[in-house]
Amino acid sequence: MSHDHRHCKDYSRAQAGRGLPALEPGMPIPAGTGLDRRSFLLRAAGTALSVYGAGNIASQVLDEGIAMAQTAGPQPVLVSIFLSGGIDSLSVLAPYEDSKYLSLRPSLKVSGGTVFSEDPRLMWHPSASGLANLHAAGKVTVMPAMGYTSPNQSHFTSRHFYEVGSLDVNARTGWLGRWLDVVGEPNNAIQGLSLEHDLSPSLATSRVAVSATASPQDYRFESPGVWENAAKAAMLESFGRLGTLPSSDPITGQARQAQANAAILRGQLSTLPADNATVTYPTNNGMASRLKSLAKMLGAGLPIRVATMNGVGGYDTHSGQAPSFNSNLQRSVDAIVAFQNDLEARGLADRVLVHVWSEFGRRPEENGSAGTDHGAAGVGFLVGTRAKPQMIGEFPGLGTLDPHGNLRATSDFRTLYRSLVDGWLGGASASQIIPGSSSERYAVTK
Repeated sequence: MSHDHRHCKDYSRAQAGRGLPALEPGMPIPAGTGLDRRSFLLRAAGTALSVYGAGNIASQVLDEGIAMAQTAGPQPVLVSIFLSGGIDSLSVLAPYEDSKYLSLRPSLKVSGGTVFSEDPRLMWHPSASGLANLHAAGKVTVMPAMGYTSPNQSHFTSRHFYEVGSLDVNARTGWLGRWLDVVGEPNNAIQGLSLEHDLSPSLATSRVAVSATASPQDYRFESPGVWENAAKAAMLESFGRLGTLPSSDPITGQARQAQANAAILRGQLSTLPADNATVTYPTNNGMASRLKSLAKMLGAGLPIRVATMNGVGGYDTHSGQAPSFNSNLQRSVDAIVAFQNDLEARGLADRVLVHVWSEFGRRPEENGSAGTDHGAAGVGFLVGTRAKPQMIGEFPGLGTLDPHGNLRATSDFRTLYRSLVDGWLGGASASQIIPGSSSERYAVTK
């Protein structure tokens, strides 16, 4: 029997600081909506940032905040990647020999992939072969049925729950933002970095500054009329020397501070390998470009603690699922694999963990338009050399579905967040960050 497959024509929504468009009655307001946004060319980071959560603050104050945070030395980093629209977990990891799966998915059944070693009932989608290879190398934790009690099948509401770390439609701070409120520096805006045009609601804070930037790779050292490389190098070296000179005049002092900061940044960036020196990233892939920039920023020693971004494309596949699903999954996985390889080449891999998530999975039964409708439990991953190579929560099978005919959750996103706070991020207890915290934890790192 085919189920209703009403298309979600526009399941995107305004991010923090932008207010809400007219959506559906009763949908939750994204965390962080209403936060002031200020735009800066942040000299210490060498990139244009939109800064949120900062009061009366000047660019120089943000520079100083970043410099102070750098003195703490290398810290664990969590990168959160959102697969928008509700990715079909039964295609990413398909029960390829299950007779019920074959009958429910006559046109969308998966074949030709690698068998999942931890549960041979499952097969990796061919487009996720890069993730399968990382898993075989002991660098991926798999959550085949992540969810929560009484699942909500609205994109907006379910995503909101994951962003705020609780089933509270009225929550106004993100779970990562609350962690930064405890451990972060008031003026280190790049401690929580959204690599998108707008702030991720997961990063919405109440006390400290966080930021968003869509194109951190666009920074250049340019000066009008100076084109030749040797002349440009001499000019920048002179700027650096000028920046070290004392000044009693506030205006001159500010100019020299800018010169000094530019010289420091130039030195940081000059120590990084060329773009193609060690790792080649996929081309024409915005997610890959952002991850490449993030790796370079981490390599430069910038004190980023958590970073967020969206994966490639969307997964609200109500019709004609296979072509877009296959392409988007392939491009997202390829970007993640390149990022992991880059971190390893730079010697940063032991302190960076990637969390991949989506707001829900899809229904086990395909609809009459060769697509899938909103379901419940979805798939999630932790990627990195410190990720524990295991499965969190078993695959529940298709023999017993939930009362609505959807996949049952065998792991809870709130328990995962508690585990990440206590077992990776540190500096705070999960009871401070995740409302109603229980004592249950998953072992998330080696």
